[in-house]
Amino acid sequence: MSDSHDHDGPHEGPIKTPKQLVLAVLFSFIIPIFLIVLLVKYVVTDHRDAAGSNGLGPEAVAQRIQPIGAIEVKDASDVASLKTGEQVYAAQCTACHGSGAAGAPKTGDTAAWAPRIATGYEALLTSALKGKGAMGAQGGGDFSDFEISRAVVYLANKGGANFAEPKAPAAAASAASAAN
Repeated sequence: MSDSHDHDGPHEGPIKTPKQLVLAVLFSFIIPIFLIVLLVKYVVTDHRDAAGSNGLGPEAVAQRIQPIGAIEVKDASDVASLKTGEQVYAAQCTACHGSGAAGAPKTGDTAAWAPRIATGYEALLTSALKGKGAMGAQGGGDFSDFEISRAVVYLANKGGANFAEPKAPAAAASAASAAN
């Protein structure tokens, strides 16, 4: 039985001289250290905008950090700044009540408004404030309850009702009487 691999001599590796051994050891440390230094330099270096860019300028920074929204406080005592029923209707209600979209009774359609008017002003106002069917609360608008009540009266009166214009909020009424 003979071995197909004869091992007549000592095993020889790729490194044959001490000079090659020193170079192999040196490069096995230098190359990884060099790569690590390059990687660290890449990671910690700031990626700056190109020359001539104003991405870090005060105006650009201020624009990026500006508030998303704002709070607007309405003064309920200022009756003059409150919208009329017709203005609220034009701004919010006409989208559905003008065309009859989503089952909304059309403006001026006395037959469609008659059963609703029969329920009374308070029921219509509650439906407008809280929403009913496909209509969201306040018709999806951002008006005061007083402005919505004015719109309810305007819309119902166009449909055949005879509702009186709602009274101004108490704070507005007392401010108006104090001014006179």
